[in-house]
Amino acid sequence: MPRRGTLGKAEDRAKIPTMTSVTIRPLTQADRDRALSVINAAARWYREFLLAEEYHDPEMTSAEFEAEARRMTWYGAFVAGALVGVMGLEYVRDAALLRHAYVLPEHQRLGIGSRLREHLEAQVRGVRRLIVGTYAGNYKARAALEKAGYRLSADSEAVLRAYYSIPEDRLQSSVTYEKAIGGP
Repeated sequence: MPRRGTLGKAEDRAKIPTMTSVTIRPLTQADRDRALSVINAAARWYREFLLAEEYHDPEMTSAEFEAEARRMTWYGAFVAGALVGVMGLEYVRDAALLRHAYVLPEHQRLGIGSRLREHLEAQVRGVRRLIVGTYAGNYKARAALEKAGYRLSADSEAVLRAYYSIPEDRLQSSVTYEKAIGGP
């Protein structure tokens, strides 16, 4: 008998995207509205661990998305042509930052976020470390990062101040993870 929370019926298991059915590519301007839908739908679970004054709905506006697009590259994971996950890659000084990782709730726990992360990691050139910031209370992201070999930064606040430009309330409720990668 399947464990609670797992897909048990054959027809439900058939809905799981296979590794080959996920396409990852850089997003274009035409993908913006769909990407915002993914981000804002996936971020609604933040209500579970953020203080009311720190929770924003929507998580990201069109203007914020555009500002992020000016300094990083957005990537998307597509299943059957539908955008189901997004993540950004930004270079800052001597590191690459994986930013804004979101997967639609109905597509979580299927490996899509891992595929996106692995794809972006493979794109990284010219730096020796990756940095990922997340909310301290985001146990889902933290577990996934640790499973992928990332380690909690010794001083997350210093890393956030050196590599990110985020509001103070977000900085105070966030942590960073790091992973060494091959040379330049």
